[in-house]
Amino acid sequence: MLEGYRIEGRRAAEIAASVESAVGSGGLEPGQLLPPMRELAVELGVNPNTVASAYRILRERGVIETSGRRGSRVRSKPATTGRDYVRMDVPAGVRDVANGNPDPALLPSLAKAFAAAGEQADREPVLYGDALVEPELERIARAELDADGVPHGPLTVASGSLDAIERVLAAHLKPGDTVAVEDPGWGSLLDLVPALGLRTAPVGVDDEGPLPDDVQQALTAGARALVVTDRAQNPTGAAVTATRARALRAVLREHPEILLIEDDHGHGIVDLPLHPLAGTTRHWAFVRSVAKAYGPDLRLAVLTGDTTTVDRVSGRHRLGPGWVSRLTQRAVVRLWADDALDTRAVAAAYRTRRDLLIDALAQRDVEAHGRTGLNVWIPVPDETAAVSRLLHAGWAVAPGARFRMSAPPGIRITVATLKPEEVAPLAEAVAQALGPAPNRTYV
Repeated sequence: MLEGYRIEGRRAAEIAASVESAVGSGGLEPGQLLPPMRELAVELGVNPNTVASAYRILRERGVIETSGRRGSRVRSKPATTGRDYVRMDVPAGVRDVANGNPDPALLPSLAKAFAAAGEQADREPVLYGDALVEPELERIARAELDADGVPHGPLTVASGSLDAIERVLAAHLKPGDTVAVEDPGWGSLLDLVPALGLRTAPVGVDDEGPLPDDVQQALTAGARALVVTDRAQNPTGAAVTATRARALRAVLREHPEILLIEDDHGHGIVDLPLHPLAGTTRHWAFVRSVAKAYGPDLRLAVLTGDTTTVDRVSGRHRLGPGWVSRLTQRAVVRLWADDALDTRAVAAAYRTRRDLLIDALAQRDVEAHGRTGLNVWIPVPDETAAVSRLLHAGWAVAPGARFRMSAPPGIRITVATLKPEEVAPLAEAVAQALGPAPNRTYV
């Protein structure tokens, strides 16, 4: 089962450390099944409760996941070091439509913006004790948030959406608390929550966003936080509609003590209006990243929320990295001020690519979803078979297991760089991959 690796230890902490060390070194790989607790207990000569405690430690650290009778296995992106081998290798000659990246051709040039930011830094160097947020960045971001109907609140900056979400969760929750998350949803968030020692409660998603009945069920069952993607939901492309927002606000009003976190990472690449939920609960946070529109390496997200939440996040940030580089903030300001990105044209380009693929799939009787963003989600009966057949046909797609907990199987296709002439061949390959396996005769 473990292909030669031997788990060691007599105490729970030792057993957990043995597994974690193996995951970090590559001795145990992502997705690898661990021995049943009783079987490992016999092998190590310890009480089954000791192994159970070790597995619980590993779950809380985000190293493994347990799925009832299916047992425990290493997470797809375990929260430990040495994870380069987690990346999906795309063989030579295979078209990669799995990576989730924006189209580099649609990203603005950064050279002038950083040159201007550097010149400003020479004139006005940022020193210890200076403000965490560039004043002009705060002004522009606040004006856009006001225009989108996001309630007024203090504003700070984090190193991307996931960093902001992690800081907000850590500011309010303690290990063992439950977070309601979209299912299927952002794989990095599904890995982050258990890595913080928190539990996940899956909430179903359709094209209009999280399902209100599922949210109600999760909150009634004791979830202390809810994370919602407003637009360009990863992996399904869902976007919260006005009708869905009203229904979700009605649910949240029944749970005013819930921590609400909204992720609007699609700002700048979508052409559907925002329908925020912020302000419905006592504690809330609204996160807006520049990664998809202006470039992932900028690592910058604006965060607003209620005073307590933002104060806690800012205070903890000061004790760690201190601030997000004001040089980067000034470069982003210059990109905004110079209108370096035609957001309407970018949103239209991604919309065209999604629609072309979805229409081509529909012509072949294949269901697909993708109202906004970079991706198209396709329900499939068997993920492993679909991914394998598509790879054999020359297309690398992302298996849905990276993005789901209890949701039905699916695959994710990133359309960001999809060319018009590639649409029909890809749609045909998907249709063939979802069909019955060809009959083979062996002699």
